[in-house]
Amino acid sequence: MRIIAITGGIGSGKTTVANWIGETGVPVLDADRISRDLTAAGGDALPAIRQAFGSGVFRGDGTLNRAALAAIVFAEDPTLRKKLNAIVHPMVTERLHRELEAFRKRGAPVAVIEVPLLYEAGMEHIADKVLCVTASRETRIRRLMERSGLTPAQAAARMDAQQEPGKTEALADYVLSTDASTETNRENTLLLWRRILNESEA
Repeated sequence: MRIIAITGGIGSGKTTVANWIGETGVPVLDADRISRDLTAAGGDALPAIRQAFGSGVFRGDGTLNRAALAAIVFAEDPTLRKKLNAIVHPMVTERLHRELEAFRKRGAPVAVIEVPLLYEAGMEHIADKVLCVTASRETRIRRLMERSGLTPAQAAARMDAQQEPGKTEALADYVLSTDASTETNRENTLLLWRRILNESEA
């Protein structure tokens, strides 16, 4: 089974791209979805997060206060973000392997994994090829403000906490810009996906 990773900075449009590819019938795994599962009520990552960050990032009912945790890891000492990633990333990687194995047993010829911090987490070895989705800084800030209600400063902080986009683009096998209209972005995505499949079969 061939595994194609989709990565890119926050607000770049990678989830939309992954969804369009998924509509063609290709199984898609979302690392963010796995991360949310691990940090949901009763999630496997919660005990380690509580130990590392204290009870202040939890609500009274024991659920994770994601906003409080984000305020700490994005606005304070960057080593705290590394501490959080050290807890969550290995768990996400293990779950990805498990779910990919299920696809492999079902005979899927190709699968997609969407991993925002692919290189930062050292997960690139999972994939045969990597597609980096990009967009201008202005586009990404606008999307984050519209999607998550962030201020421009908050959006910029989230973006700057990630690997510099040019470095990710240089490491990837394919690069796709999503600065165009939705219709054009979709057309470009499916054209590139057909190219990736053809090259995988060559």
